[in-house]
Amino acid sequence: MFASGGHNEKGILRKNMELKLRDEFIKLGQAMKAAGIVSSGIDAKMLIQDGQVTVNGEVETRRGRKLYDGDVFEFEGDEVRVVKSIYGRTQCL
Repeated sequence: MFASGGHNEKGILRKNMELKLRDEFIKLGQAMKAAGIVSSGIDAKMLIQDGQVTVNGEVETRRGRKLYDGDVFEFEGDEVRVVKSIYGRTQCL
């Protein structure tokens, strides 16, 4: 996985970023970790179960929710778009 956008120099997550996949899907909890939103799976689990995360505009409470190319998840105003890599490499923007 490769996250573009990421954190700025002050360590604050940018409002919009992309998470590029090498596989067909990624689970929501894993995606949150890969994007740098949480540092552990338990942190992701708590936030998701508390209804603080949305996927495609709807509250999601399943940490194992599969995210595919084009899906967007959001936490505290930070939006992450899941994008499929081409041939296991990141796409050029």
